[in-house]
Amino acid sequence: MEFPFNFNDYSSTLLIFFFNGIIFSALTLRQGLIHNITASRWLSLLLFLYAMYITPYMLGYAGWYGGGFTREFLFFIPFMQVLLIGPVVYFYSKSLLNSSFKLSKKDYFHFIPALLYAFYSLVVFITDKLVLDEYYFYADNKDKDLSNWYQVAGVVSMFIYLIMSLKYYAYYKKILFETVSYAESILFKWIKNFMIAFLTILVLRIVFFITNPEWGNFGSQYWHYIAFSFVFYYIAITGYSSIIKQTALKGEKLEIINVFEESLKVDQNENKPNTSDKDDQEWQERLSELMTKKNLYENPRLTLSDVARELNTTTKIVSSTVNSGFNKNFNDYVNEYRIDAVKEKLNKGEHNTRTLLGIALDCGFNSKATFNRAFKKCTALSPKDYVDKMA
Repeated sequence: MEFPFNFNDYSSTLLIFFFNGIIFSALTLRQGLIHNITASRWLSLLLFLYAMYITPYMLGYAGWYGGGFTREFLFFIPFMQVLLIGPVVYFYSKSLLNSSFKLSKKDYFHFIPALLYAFYSLVVFITDKLVLDEYYFYADNKDKDLSNWYQVAGVVSMFIYLIMSLKYYAYYKKILFETVSYAESILFKWIKNFMIAFLTILVLRIVFFITNPEWGNFGSQYWHYIAFSFVFYYIAITGYSSIIKQTALKGEKLEIINVFEESLKVDQNENKPNTSDKDDQEWQERLSELMTKKNLYENPRLTLSDVARELNTTTKIVSSTVNSGFNKNFNDYVNEYRIDAVKEKLNKGEHNTRTLLGIALDCGFNSKATFNRAFKKCTALSPKDYVDKMA
């Protein structure tokens, strides 16, 4: 039996995005399996769900819902898993930020709404096709995936999981700045852009719903799905690109350090008895002396654990000393020493024979962008403006 695909402006454009979505889903899954990257597997699933999301409209504009066997078959396939997208986004975010993340038993509760909808779809199929052999649930001839209650529930679910993902990212940033001295270098800018893109999808959904009085009619939603597809395509390309960069730099410790494991070391040390009776003031003095005499700040990969080892104490004590004694996070504390070292070299005129970046790298910074941001944060001037002011 032949099932012709009606290639028109609507179906063809959606087919392009659908095809690319499936390809990128397969590519990210391959990378995840080869390099054992959990985040890649979650992204692969998300891209597949996005491709399935536009499938009913792609096939609808191609004439497959017009009648015959294809309509009978497609009506009962739950292509749009809008209650599953939110949890997948959340777990993708967690696995990207925390490479040791694994699903726990309580995490499986997040999939209950999607499973309930899958069960509902099964009940509809059994009732209409096997029991009654006539349309009961489908008496209105409208795909259940497009029901307003289901689509609204999906948007609400995705908003909730977006908020949860943003909170987890904020928690990651807090840990990052408390445990390493090169936080901005591993801040995962992609995850921020990803969440903005995901928010864009949700906002577009709401805007098109409000501005389209005939939302329930099949043919009135084309522009929403085209707009969605462009954002989806951006996520596919940029997400896959970030995976390629991650795998290329997998052997570089600076890129793959797991700050959640660093934070765990702090928590595990919390209940350990202090090995010294020195008060807070003495710990501050010891820490300052260590930084200035041994120039630890020159290590571009300096972590809280490194400092704790040098002081022969726990990371908990060092963290408390930095936070309470100096009222800073660890990243900013170390960067201030680096900035002071840069300023000292500038005052000696080293910028006349060397580049500013060369000086910054000698003082512990690992990139020009990080150096510029840290310098301006400490001095309210860019490095160039500071040099000009010295003249």
